[in-house]
Amino acid sequence: MHVSAAFLVEFGILLLILGAVSAVAGKLGLSAVPLFLIAGLFVGPGGLLPVPAAAPFLEAGAVIGVVLLLLSLGLEFSADEFTQALRRHTPSGVVDLVLNAVPGVVAGLLLGLPVAGVVALGGITWVSSSGIVSRTLSDLGRLGYRETPAVLSVLVLEDVAMAVYLPMLGILLAGTAFLAGLAGVLVAVVALIGVLMLSRWSGPVIGWLITHDSDEQVLLRLLALTLLVAGAAEYMGISAAVGAFLVGLAVPAEAAESVRRVIGPLRDLFAAAFFLSFGYAIDPRDMPPALVVAALLAVVTAVTKVITGWFAARRDGVGARGRRRAGTALIARGEFSMVIAGLAVAAGVTEIGPLAATYVLLLAVGGSLLTRLSGQGRDRLAHPHRQA
Repeated sequence: MHVSAAFLVEFGILLLILGAVSAVAGKLGLSAVPLFLIAGLFVGPGGLLPVPAAAPFLEAGAVIGVVLLLLSLGLEFSADEFTQALRRHTPSGVVDLVLNAVPGVVAGLLLGLPVAGVVALGGITWVSSSGIVSRTLSDLGRLGYRETPAVLSVLVLEDVAMAVYLPMLGILLAGTAFLAGLAGVLVAVVALIGVLMLSRWSGPVIGWLITHDSDEQVLLRLLALTLLVAGAAEYMGISAAVGAFLVGLAVPAEAAESVRRVIGPLRDLFAAAFFLSFGYAIDPRDMPPALVVAALLAVVTAVTKVITGWFAARRDGVGARGRRRAGTALIARGEFSMVIAGLAVAAGVTEIGPLAATYVLLLAVGGSLLTRLSGQGRDRLAHPHRQA
């Protein structure tokens, strides 16, 4: 088997960079996420140290990284607890949509974008990054905080809404038949309901499948199951992240601790690839012309996300400090925003590309930093039986 020497060298360079960045973050008491994102700019095509041979690893690793991050997040909660939280936070999802999509829609109209571009920009400003938020909360030790279920409810409601939004956006961008697009939406919604119901009933089966004395067997079985479910969810029009999250929810509490321990190192590696790939995909040379508009939009939608998180956490009876933490945790935009921008650019709305890339980078980095600065005080553990 022939292995490219360039790939090995560049992959080694990436690992050295990730290790150094992680060490610096640890010394500063920060989450490594914003530093990983910035490092990605330096190794991208327009950066100081491009690594083109390692690009295939970053592309594949980014997908796996999101899946493992959401699997780990699901391990912190039970299916019953989260189902109740999801029902309680439907109003939070509505507030989230109105407050955060409208600024993008207004900006699109002011910029003179076509209708499809306006709808796309509304989606870009609406959806938070599940991957960045989950890793930041984990790095800061906040998975057990009382406001976290409210944050997760908003994230999952957004991911679920993408099963409807993306096909409808595709109809606008491509001009396809409405009935064909509607059929795709209905299939995605029915599949989502089925997966949600299955996740509540499959706990004993999943526990039986992954329970073993060998850590190797636990890792291989869990990874296989998670990737299969995530892939099936994506194939049916649901986010792979939602599929992975539901697998984590379905893991029995008695198995969750051993699973977290076994999956941790692999999750950290691929999660780092995910964050690095974000910066890698952005050419720094495209950012200056879009910086003013992107910064204004970032400021407005950072405020609206804080209001969203405050509203959601208040519904759970969380105090003011926890509401503020919930709001800042939701600021970061990421994977879905970039997917939406990519669809728009591919359909000919090319002006969205630099604006979306600059906007996402500003909020991915700024959101992580603001989450860190929002205060470490806590009320109490929300789910002590699922904690380590």
